[in-house]
Amino acid sequence: MAHIHGKWGGGPWGWEQGSRGRPGPPTWLAEIFGMAPTPQRPSRARRGDVRAAILDVLAVEPLNGYQVIQQIAERSGGAWRPSPGSVYPTISQLEDEGLVVSDQERGRTLRLTPEGETYVAEHPEELSAVWTSFDAEPVADAPDLSVLKSEMGQLVSAAWQIVTNGTDQQRKDAMAVLIETRRKLYGLLADEDPR
Repeated sequence: MAHIHGKWGGGPWGWEQGSRGRPGPPTWLAEIFGMAPTPQRPSRARRGDVRAAILDVLAVEPLNGYQVIQQIAERSGGAWRPSPGSVYPTISQLEDEGLVVSDQERGRTLRLTPEGETYVAEHPEELSAVWTSFDAEPVADAPDLSVLKSEMGQLVSAAWQIVTNGTDQQRKDAMAVLIETRRKLYGLLADEDPR
């Protein structure tokens, strides 16, 4: 489909030029459905929390830098994934302070030094405080939005397949399905109990 091209607003559906020169959905839509990397959203982490989080996860076991980032994301329930640009300089700082050492023979595995272990033992409140903003209990009976997000992503993927590979009749039929679906979704909002 030669008429799907360019940046937002370039084609009839507003598709952008995607990776490898292929057309793709607008960036805002791709980000909503997890189809493109999203900019790091502000987390509830405070300045200096990266340092405490690194020390806390290394107190459990030696890890490499990538594993440190993964453990922080896991401990925060996925709400905080610090960037390598904040983690690696902080690791270097901790090495300079003598609290962390890396084992070059084991793929730059990081571990606490005896001084680092002492620091962790003497500052338990500081290290546990880094996780408190992520420990809020989920709201009872709250829907699992990850399932909704997954279904929405699959819907966009199916629609995109029809846009790029379907016949004119399939595109016309898909448009009717999407219009009806949109109306039904707005209908759900209109029928919502305002309690």
